Amino acid sequence: MRHKKHRHQLGVKKEHREALISTLASSLIIHGKMQTTLAKAKAVKPYVEKVITLAKKAAKKDKPADSVHLRRLAIARLRNNEAVRVLFNEKVSEFAGRDGGYTRIYKLGARQGDAAEMALIEFVKADDKGYSKGDKKAESKAVETVAAPEAPVADAPAAEAPAPEVPASPAAES
Repeated sequence: MRHKKHRHQLGVKKEHREALISTLASSLIIHGKMQTTLAKAKAVKPYVEKVITLAKKAAKKDKPADSVHLRRLAIARLRNNEAVRVLFNEKVSEFAGRDGGYTRIYKLGARQGDAAEMALIEFVKADDKGYSKGDKKAESKAVETVAAPEAPVADAPAAEAPAPEVPASPAAES
């Protein structure tokens, strides 16, 4: 069955779409972030994350000859040797501690000329925890214990200080 096979068509033919996504992915890898339309950002996100997974697998190989196949697969996808070199040699160490979720998309609003929904896609930092389901409960309990210490109760009422006098302005007197 062919259900759910038509994701991210982008209104172009297959060859154009593949070239477009590989160019966007190469640009994202080289620059770290880019601004594009929301549809293109959503299309390039899984594409880039799969290439990053190839780079992580290659980094785990103990012999460089074992990682050549993975590097060639990445070159076939990205079509840019410089982007593959940057990813495999420099950026792969940033993603070593993460198990997916290497990119994040921010919506920016509509573009002035044609009202296309714009987005910023960027790599997530290695130490960024992002949003997780279990952390909200733990954080709220920690905030309650830290933010709600009991104030000491005073036996005598606090003496109220008199309000300071404000001098009248000369314009008000006339």
